Amino acid sequence: MSHTAPTDAALVAALRADLTRAGYTADAVRRVWGPVADAATGRGLHGPALRALEGRGDALAVLCRTLFLGTAASVADVDRALPETGARGLAALGLVTVDGDTVTPAVLLRPQDLADAAGAVSWWVVSDLDEAAVGGALPTGHVLGVGGASLTLAGLQLSTPAERVLDLGTGCGIQALRARRAAPQVVATDVSERALRFTELNAALNGLDGIETRHGSLFEPVAGERFDRVVSNPPFVITPRVAGVPEYEYRDAGFAGDDLVAAFVSGVGDVLTSGGTAQLLGNWEYRDGQDGLERVRGWVAASAVPLDAWIVEREQLDPLSYAELWVRDGGTVPGSPEYARLIDAWLDDFAARGVTAIGFGYLLLRRTPIGMPPLARYERVSQPVAGALGPHLGEALAAWDRLGLLDDEALAAATVITASDVTEARHHRPGEEDPTVIELRQGGGFARVLDVDPALAALVGASDGDLPVGVLIDAIADLLGADATALRADLLPRVRELVFTGFLRVA
Repeated sequence: MSHTAPTDAALVAALRADLTRAGYTADAVRRVWGPVADAATGRGLHGPALRALEGRGDALAVLCRTLFLGTAASVADVDRALPETGARGLAALGLVTVDGDTVTPAVLLRPQDLADAAGAVSWWVVSDLDEAAVGGALPTGHVLGVGGASLTLAGLQLSTPAERVLDLGTGCGIQALRARRAAPQVVATDVSERALRFTELNAALNGLDGIETRHGSLFEPVAGERFDRVVSNPPFVITPRVAGVPEYEYRDAGFAGDDLVAAFVSGVGDVLTSGGTAQLLGNWEYRDGQDGLERVRGWVAASAVPLDAWIVEREQLDPLSYAELWVRDGGTVPGSPEYARLIDAWLDDFAARGVTAIGFGYLLLRRTPIGMPPLARYERVSQPVAGALGPHLGEALAAWDRLGLLDDEALAAATVITASDVTEARHHRPGEEDPTVIELRQGGGFARVLDVDPALAALVGASDGDLPVGVLIDAIADLLGADATALRADLLPRVRELVFTGFLRVA
């Protein structure tokens, strides 16, 4: 796609109508080539899908081959599949090139489903050709399509309404499209003019107004402005700053080590309204024995404005595994001399800073509301999580704010209700009546599993909203023969934790 080509509204409308008429949806694509081929395409292997489409000339098959997989087609086939747009229309939009009777894709245009608290939505997303379509290493100006990381962040986005949202490092614009569902105004920024053109086209193709694009790095394009929410899947990948190592715009912003994420964390407070939130994905280094999460804590402390921080480390890689991940991501073939050279460059870079591991995870930051206690939570959560986390994160923040208004006396006077997704498991040694382990399991949220003692298990089991927490604790103390005052001092902080993490809610 030409980075200077303006978006032709009439052609885009024609393409939208053609795609709708052809039934070019994610579900339809999966049905066309079946589950095995679908899994293969997710791994960058197009062979099974192409074999499944062999001999088919219907519109959906043509679109799958040409727009999803990036293989050439005839002008006649494309004209039949997209009667209003035609091959020439796609070329005018910069999506293909036409040479004689051959249509060669210049980009991918793929259907994408997304579900959040507002319901399910289907989009079409245009991005650059992937490795399988290119047939080798990606160009450094590559604009990435919708991948696992971008879907993760889309699912993390808070679903509560906002007025203005900043999507920093928008790429193909998937986060901007997602943010537009919660806010009437979205500003999408990127250092890549090409990425901004993709974002504009994707907004137009899906009939979304209210998305403004701006060119620039970090917060420069929005200096002096304020937003209720900032979302970012920034180019956080740690890349050696040496000659001969490709610098991919979609993953590398030219910063050394984890300095990009540090700059985001320490600077985002300046563009947030009071109570405004920022959400991003990021990497952080473990250096010379220093805990990576403590590094993030230092970045939060460096903010000029007070920030709440909820940092969740989801994964930790050693330097070699990290290097292999991103060298492969660029399309360099394992086992080749170039692969070995790039791996050495990564390892030398990590060794120079004393890096022993690299953490990856989610960062939720908030400009601390005036008069509220700050949130500072740094944790490791490695278990699989099902579904979008955005609603859970929003409920946790609301719970934190409500708990901040309740001292221990007020909490004891409140009633709480056990969440409907919480179950209890008890483990007994053979022949013993009393359990040796009692677990509370969370079906939603972060799917936490907590070991609890009989007193807390009894409190959670009795929390149906009828009796205040303090009354329940007194009854449990009497049942266990414990001191009621001591039991309150023990259980009330843990009740706060269970309310924040979603096991309990204040009635």
